[in-house]
Amino acid sequence: MDELVENLEIRRIRAEDAADISRIQSAITQSPATIDFRYIIEDQVRKGEDASFVAVISGKVVGYMISYIVFGGFGLEKGAWISTLGVDPKFMGRGIGKKLAEEILAVYREKGINDIYTSVRWDSVDLLSFFKALGFDRSNFINLRKELGR
Repeated sequence: MDELVENLEIRRIRAEDAADISRIQSAITQSPATIDFRYIIEDQVRKGEDASFVAVISGKVVGYMISYIVFGGFGLEKGAWISTLGVDPKFMGRGIGKKLAEEILAVYREKGINDIYTSVRWDSVDLLSFFKALGFDRSNFINLRKELGR
């Protein structure tokens, strides 16, 4: 691990991280961020029970992972969902995403939540490999979609 990443800090997400998260999302997708991260984060902070974190190096947010607890959803009594994550492309491949995931999984393990879910596009090989390396596998769920038109 390089020296820069050795100084990595993982901390709970804050509302003021929204602009940095939008910047990272834009760098990954190479298009302007259209997601209102401030709203998502403020809701997380208000509820206080979900586990979402940012990775910080030298005071700069370089990665994030947002997750939330699901109660009684689709036959589950209690589970968690990793909804989005991102690492600044300049810092990818250095284990930052893994550290974020480990922190989230530790929180949910402590809360007694055994089932953690996420959804990945079938053609997103890098993301599939990332989650497989963390021990994720196919679930009993199939994602369904209905487009309502525009």
